[in-house]
Amino acid sequence: MPNFCAAPNCTRKSTQSDLAFFRFPRDPERCRIWVENCRRADLEAKTADQLNKHYRLCAKHFDPALVCKTSPYRTVLKDTAIPTIFDLTSHLKNPYTRHRKQIKELTDEDIKRMRERRLASAEQAAKKDEDASNTADKEPQLSTEEKEYRDYLRSLFEILFMLAKQAIPLTTDRVSEEELRSNNFQAVLDYCINAGDEALRKRFEVTAVNSEYLTATQLNQLLDVCENTVREEMLMEVRESRFYSLVTGDLVDFADSKYLPVFLRFVNQQNILKEEFVDFLPFVDGDESALVERLEAQMVERWGLSMEDCRGQAHNATGTSTTKMKAVAVLLMEKYPLALHMPCSHMALNIHLANNLPYPNVQIVMENLRRITSFFKVLHTQDELEKAISTHLQKNPEKGNALKQMCSSGWTEQHNVFDVLLDVLPSLLLCMDNIRANADGRFSSRVTVEAYSIGESLADFEVIVTIVILKNVLTFTRAFGRNLNGETLHVFSAVNSLTAVLYSLNEVNDNIDVYHEFWYSEAVSLAALMDIPVSIPRLFVRKQRAADLGEIQAETYFKEYVTIPVIRGIMQEVEDMFSDNNLKALRCLSLVPAVMGHMKFNTTEESYAEVYCGDLPNPDTLPAELHCWRIKWKHRGKEVRLPTTIHETLQLPDVKFFPNVDAFLKVLSTMPVLKVQKGTGDTASERLQAYLSSMPAKHLNKSLAMLHINSHVKHDLDVMVDKYCRLYPEDDSEAEPEDVGEDVIVTKVI
Repeated sequence: MPNFCAAPNCTRKSTQSDLAFFRFPRDPERCRIWVENCRRADLEAKTADQLNKHYRLCAKHFDPALVCKTSPYRTVLKDTAIPTIFDLTSHLKNPYTRHRKQIKELTDEDIKRMRERRLASAEQAAKKDEDASNTADKEPQLSTEEKEYRDYLRSLFEILFMLAKQAIPLTTDRVSEEELRSNNFQAVLDYCINAGDEALRKRFEVTAVNSEYLTATQLNQLLDVCENTVREEMLMEVRESRFYSLVTGDLVDFADSKYLPVFLRFVNQQNILKEEFVDFLPFVDGDESALVERLEAQMVERWGLSMEDCRGQAHNATGTSTTKMKAVAVLLMEKYPLALHMPCSHMALNIHLANNLPYPNVQIVMENLRRITSFFKVLHTQDELEKAISTHLQKNPEKGNALKQMCSSGWTEQHNVFDVLLDVLPSLLLCMDNIRANADGRFSSRVTVEAYSIGESLADFEVIVTIVILKNVLTFTRAFGRNLNGETLHVFSAVNSLTAVLYSLNEVNDNIDVYHEFWYSEAVSLAALMDIPVSIPRLFVRKQRAADLGEIQAETYFKEYVTIPVIRGIMQEVEDMFSDNNLKALRCLSLVPAVMGHMKFNTTEESYAEVYCGDLPNPDTLPAELHCWRIKWKHRGKEVRLPTTIHETLQLPDVKFFPNVDAFLKVLSTMPVLKVQKGTGDTASERLQAYLSSMPAKHLNKSLAMLHINSHVKHDLDVMVDKYCRLYPEDDSEAEPEDVGEDVIVTKVI
């Protein structure tokens, strides 16, 4: 949405040119002076926070000396800047024109007070300019050597960003102990020198032969400055937006250490929902409260964010980390009740629910799904699966073709993953056996070993029973989850259908004996089709014999240890993920005009608004404003289309006339359960997964990963050079190198 200038007789807006627009200051005294100079009578009753949030002045109303361009992408005002250039008379030439920005008539007292203030300001400004001039005279000018050093640093930063953007690792593999291939960073340095980079060439010429041209410590320092500068660009947007949600991904291994990927969701100044990757947080096994403290310290002390402004959280954990991250979510909500814990739109709800079940047999199934996902990215493996499907279903080619289409790509991440897994399981085992046999020698030993391991794990009766139970139980949440990952109207419909979902799950739980009998028979039939014997886990049998408790029937065992825990675990997860506050927040999606139209404009957002009352600029006027908002869309023209998403609604030019609705929608849109509208590129989580998939584990570098994921973020190399020179003066002694996952030392040799 464009910014409009608040000055009288000024019709400029941000879409018409590259002219900078500046917010009214938050400082009440400075803000009062801005309003006084504007002569806008209607702005005097507004608070500094309201003016800062909703009103702008363009750069034309400031002395050019007060406007500073800190980078090609950012223009700022000096701290004491006051607008003084205004057109207060042009509207008088046409007295019949309706003028929305009413100009205040000044009294003699107003004029006297303004003159006194201007004199005081002029004296203060003159004194500051004199002090600044004296300081500038004292500052030493850069010598030739210092300029060359800064050019050299700039070239190094350019090379690092190029390597990061192209996902090129810093080093290559060792050929032998005696021979070391030139690493990638050294190769690019050599290329730049040969291509005519004078700054690098001069630096190289003065370096002694066989000495360290760039040490591991210096490289770590360069990467650290790159990371912090790019991160600060993103965090500045988050701070300007104020409200955000916290999203974490699955653990990532760097140099034998585990890290937690951290994302932030927020609505930027252009009213666009963004989700940015900001850092890898060290993840150390231990007390969950210690992890919460580290996370808070990172966000508050290092990033300058307020946890009081966090409005949602989602944790896409897998395996053993799921229990820990659920505990982290609970602890965060105890401290910050508005940081609502929700599922994330990155993952299908059924997969999310299964991942959160802390039972070993369920976790084995989920781990096999992740292994299958990676396995079928190997060349020719997908062809083998399609051959196995054709062989198994040769008497039913139509079903075979349909199954091939379902298994074409990404099927392990869909809402119906367990249905597809059961259908494809016989063919999948046949595929694994064929790859293990490797009759035509197309597969490496690593691939055949992985095929054997996956096949043996799936050909276990307990795993088959678990898949059958998960498929049948999660059938009741499948449509609900699909709607939850859909458009805004679908999400609103899903919220209203939650009661029916919980009723169905409770009905299954109340009649568990009947349901288990059918599900167990299905598992036995499938196992017989694949020649897998019905058996009870060996560890359980051993314990039974040791306790002399006699034999137990297989059907009874699987009911007590699989079916009942799964159904009750899913019920508990659904209730936890959709608490009363979560449902109240999601029901406020009826603010979106298309949802209002679907409800025949008979909505009652007021009854749910107390969740976010403290976030609204004028909560007392909310009922009246919501009434006007409904009337506006109910009596629209026939040619006016109802916006269907929060994003579309926020882009409307007149939404700013409904400040409470505008604030409400911005807070709601940060909720992790709502999907991010894709632009021209992938989301941050997709870029992270693509980087991890394409880069060999031994070459993973968390600094380069962060820069690669955020290659779209604009960066100023001069700012990085200044920061590096300030933090690491050239004559400082070298510190001990930090371990960032790769030992890179660039040495001059001849």
